[in-house]
This record gives sequence, C-alpha cells and structure tokens, in this order.
Amino acid sequence: MIVPGPEALVRDHTVYSCVMGSRAFGLATEESDTDRRGVFLAPTPLFWRFEKPPTHVDGPAPEQFSWELERFCELALRANPNVLECLHSPLVEYADDVGRELLSLRGAFLSRLAHRTFVRYASGQRKKLEADVRQYGAPRWKHAMHLLRLLSTGRDLLRTGELTIEVGAARDELLAVKRGEVPWEEVERRMNLLTEESEETARNSPLPPEPDRARVEDFLIRTRRASVDRFQGLSGGSGPVRP
Repeated sequence: MIVPGPEALVRDHTVYSCVMGSRAFGLATEESDTDRRGVFLAPTPLFWRFEKPPTHVDGPAPEQFSWELERFCELALRANPNVLECLHSPLVEYADDVGRELLSLRGAFLSRLAHRTFVRYASGQRKKLEADVRQYGAPRWKHAMHLLRLLSTGRDLLRTGELTIEVGAARDELLAVKRGEVPWEEVERRMNLLTEESEETARNSPLPPEPDRARVEDFLIRTRRASVDRFQGLSGGSGPVRP
C-alpha cells in the first residue's frame, strides 16, 4: 500500500476538527489567532508495519495540531485538559461518522481524574508565572488570564459533571487580567480561591471515579476493524493484504 505522509493523514483521514484557543473560549480579540485542533484515523494496515503512523501531526496549516485517534482517546481517558477541552469545543468545523461517534462519547471520558490533572497542569503554569514575577516584576498577563480560565473550568466541571469551555460572563474580567489591569496580588488571590473551591468540590463531585474505558475501547476496536474492511474492499477483498 502507498504509505501516506503526515500531511496526507491530516488531509485525507481527519475525522474531527475544531477551533480552539481564545475563539473557542469566548476571549478572542482582533489580534487573536485561529487555533485548529483535530483527530485523524490512520488506516489500520499502517500499524502492521515496523514503522508506525505518527501519534500526532503539527500542521500542515499554521496553528494546526492533530492527534491520531488512539492517542487522542488515551489522553482523554487520562483527563488531559487540552484534549478534553478540544472534545468540547463549541466551534466544530468537521466531523464524519467516526467523529460524530467520538463526540457522542464525551461523557465516557469525564471522571474525577480531572481534579488531579487540571490542578496539576495549573500548578505547573503558575510556577512559570511566579518565576516571571521574580525575574521581570510581572507575569505574562495573557498566560495569567488563561490560567484563571482553566482553574474556573476545572472547578465547574467537578461541580456540575459537565465541561463548558466558554467563559460567558467572565469575559470582561478575564480580559482585564490579560491587559495587566488587575494587580498580581489579586490574580494570586483568585487562583488560590479557585484551587480551594476545586478541592472542596472534588469530594462531592457527580463525576464517576474513573472514565468508561471499556466503552471507549469498544469504539476504537470497531473503528479499527471498519478501517481494515474498507482497505480490503479497495484491494479486491481476496488474498493476503500486503502492506
């Protein structure tokens, strides 16, 4: 079979794509980029080779990044914040049958693991901001804004059991942080409060302790098998399939 390159995998085998970043969060301004994220399904016969298909592809368009379906599911089951938010973007640009089934599984990926991953990710980002304050006297305000947004999103997920990434009425106060109009001491206070609220909410969260791994795995296996069937149909359907 002809082995597609990374760009061809994204171009010809994408099952889901969306807009992320400030535009999806409701924080876009005139200078905001358009960040695109997607999921591609590498044809199953590619996995029979010694050289496996890539787990992700950066590009080919500017500000574009895509995951192979299996890697995307693995990260979502681990409650990776970036991947979960991608799955809940309000700005879906494309979804085929596989992509629509993936979207229907949103709830299967959600669990209380999100408490650990959101707070851990936020902690890492906060240390970078604090290092900037020590070195330069101020943080990167755009990053401070997004950290507050992430902490709020994680808290609300644990509180409601649903992931909503649009900031809604919080837009103006978050953009004020981005413009550097809110003192760092106040930003720290808000971060501390959101972290404390997440800790309290996690104990009584309606989310299950673990994601529904079996349901997601069933979807992945069926999708991989269907990919084999399509390939065999294109190759004539008889005899061994030759990579």
